[in-house]
Amino acid sequence: MDTERDIPGTHSGEPHHDDLSGKLNWLRAGVLGANDGIISTAGLVVGVAGATAERTAILAAGVAGLVAGALSMAGGEYVSVSTQRDTERAALRKEERELREMPEAEERELAGIYQDKGLSPDLAEQVAHELTEKDALHAHADAELGIDPDNLTSPWQAAWASFVSFAFGALIPLVAIALPPVNARVWTCVVAVLAGLVLTGAVSARLGGAPARRAVVRNVLVGALAMVVTYFVGVLFGVTVG
Repeated sequence: MDTERDIPGTHSGEPHHDDLSGKLNWLRAGVLGANDGIISTAGLVVGVAGATAERTAILAAGVAGLVAGALSMAGGEYVSVSTQRDTERAALRKEERELREMPEAEERELAGIYQDKGLSPDLAEQVAHELTEKDALHAHADAELGIDPDNLTSPWQAAWASFVSFAFGALIPLVAIALPPVNARVWTCVVAVLAGLVLTGAVSARLGGAPARRAVVRNVLVGALAMVVTYFVGVLFGVTVG
């Protein structure tokens, strides 16, 4: 059975709103993870390049930064999403208990929610009754909590997405500074990083429905500032230690 044809107002090939929203959220998180990988690793390798011309030292710092940053992003995302998932589960358990102990009050509460959204009292009561009869937990979870019990957030999926996106972003400055000759490596890295930041800024703006120019300029300025500061810190460190 084609489920899309069973949903009024949809047609073949049109994604469901909840599915599309979820995919956009994951894509946006991936873009932001890549952006973090680009900026943090660029600042690290450019700073080290300011202190020393040794390719091995620069690569070691860059690889260490990539691994540490990716693991940190993945771990942070896992903990954050796990906490969110635990909170969602606790809210669903509470809702299940309330539906068992006071179903009439819960149905009136659901009707009140739909009245607040603009439905007439009679229609709100009818909608609340029919939704409760069909699947009370799903109806209340959606209206009261904004949660889909069948589609809770996945900590492992979030962790892997953050790890991979950060690592891919970090590869841009790492490769750009490792391959060129000594006298060109910093500028090559700067150009590659700024190009990557233009891309991530434009994509994130498009996903969020915001003006691309402002997002790109902001992204590029932050990345450029990070590289300038870390480069001169590296130069100062190299001069002082050397």
